[in-house]
Amino acid sequence: MSTLAFLPGPGELWIVLAVVLVIFGGKKLPELARAMGSSITQFKHGLKEENDKPERIAGPEEGEEQD
Repeated sequence: MSTLAFLPGPGELWIVLAVVLVIFGGKKLPELARAMGSSITQFKHGLKEENDKPERIAGPEEGEEQD
């Protein structure tokens, strides 16, 4: 079975948008979209920082003696 079968179609997206509009109202919607965009940007920034960190090279642990 294709994974595309589980994605919502245009009709379902319109229904979801209408429900969100009814629940949150027209004035709150831009604020929610802005907060969601900011969250996505911060998430991507965090992923980039994690990928930029150098890998720790295995060495003697603290307190261990070297031979």
